[in-house]
Amino acid sequence: MSNDFPLEPVLIFLLGTPFFEKLEPDELQEIIHLVDKVAFLKGDTIFNEGDPGDAWYVVYKGAVDVLNDGNKITSIGPQNCFGEMSILDKLPRSATVVASVDSVLLRITSEVFDQLIKEDKLVAYKLIHEMAILLSHRQRTSTEKLSELIKSEDISDVRTEIRSIVENSTVRE
Repeated sequence: MSNDFPLEPVLIFLLGTPFFEKLEPDELQEIIHLVDKVAFLKGDTIFNEGDPGDAWYVVYKGAVDVLNDGNKITSIGPQNCFGEMSILDKLPRSATVVASVDSVLLRITSEVFDQLIKEDKLVAYKLIHEMAILLSHRQRTSTEKLSELIKSEDISDVRTEIRSIVENSTVRE
């Protein structure tokens, strides 16, 4: 992390972020120096659908919109993560993410994350565990909603409900 960005507020922020709250302070200390602070102006693209998954992000300040085929799927605000799927599966990005306001993001690159795993760091496995819980939760929620939707006899509700499923199972934390 750059010297012009004080570490203590970032540590406090991450400890209050659901994805990182189970980490011990010394584990956060271990990775905080590997995190990049990146600023985006309103309208800047963080990444495009189809781009290589080279990093995972946490919204520190501001907000981002998640788009698919130019359509807004959802918004993501402070203390929420996105981009974790590509860190795990190494597949291209599943959506485009754009800053909806001036924003500051914390970025953990795939290279850094892979190095933590290679070095057999416990913090990497704890983060993977949190990612697995998050992805499992998204899958369960989507399955439940789809099961309910199949039973629906009102076809006009289908589009609305499918949009809700996509919003809740997208790249947000």
